[in-house]
Amino acid sequence: MSARTVIGIGEVLWDVFPERRIIGGAPANFAYYASKFGFNGCVVSAVGKDLPGKELLDVLAERKLELLVETVDYPTGEVHVALNAQGIPQYEICENSAWDNIPFTKRAEELAKSCSAVCFGTLAQRNEVSRATIQRFLELVPKNAYKIFDINLRQYFYNKEIIHQSLQLCNVLKMNEEEIAEIARIFGFAYMTEQEICSHLLKSYDLKIVVETKGATGSYVFTADETSYSASPKIPVTNTVGAGDSWIGAFAAALLNGENLQNAHKLAVEVATHRLTDPSF
Repeated sequence: MSARTVIGIGEVLWDVFPERRIIGGAPANFAYYASKFGFNGCVVSAVGKDLPGKELLDVLAERKLELLVETVDYPTGEVHVALNAQGIPQYEICENSAWDNIPFTKRAEELAKSCSAVCFGTLAQRNEVSRATIQRFLELVPKNAYKIFDINLRQYFYNKEIIHQSLQLCNVLKMNEEEIAEIARIFGFAYMTEQEICSHLLKSYDLKIVVETKGATGSYVFTADETSYSASPKIPVTNTVGAGDSWIGAFAAALLNGENLQNAHKLAVEVATHRLTDPSF
């Protein structure tokens, strides 16, 4: 496996809208968008022994992604998505899915030791099997690789312990403003501003980077030495699904390609804006 390999580990599934379904799962989306910038995108997950699982694998292969997607005795994952008037998604996430049961294999061990970046979240850690696989995988990733915790708090599928463990295993954290508010509630940071929370997490967990995305308002990137802010372009938005995944995929790829923080931030905003204006991208 090439050192130019970037990995999304966790949920891979079908996002089911009233009129259609599309491939989904933040880790898989991350790998796909990073692969657009010269990297070997790889997905580590699981699907069921069913037609939706076969179809999902076919779509991933069409996207030219490397697959470490095991077939297990659980149904392929689905998320039922409804959009409000602002295009903000509301999710109904099916439980006991294949991606809740990702096994740790010898190939996963080898992959972990040779990657340049890996992205994970809280959702696929809701079940003990996948949580153990994800955390073991992260412990094997090289120290100089980017270990990106795209927190993705969904429904009730997270708790303080999982978030704390994930913060200890990552070196890059990405949150949106709703997730920062939830972190403030869970960790007792209600007295802090959003930027103070980002700074506190950066220092407390010895992180390289903390990202805060604020939708139409803009986005911040914090390191120990600098802060980058970018306003969001004023565009009509009908569907925000996948925009955050494209943001962090482009951002990680730019950093790995040697761009400085400001340029990586600029590219991330451009790619996310493209995704917002063209959901098929």
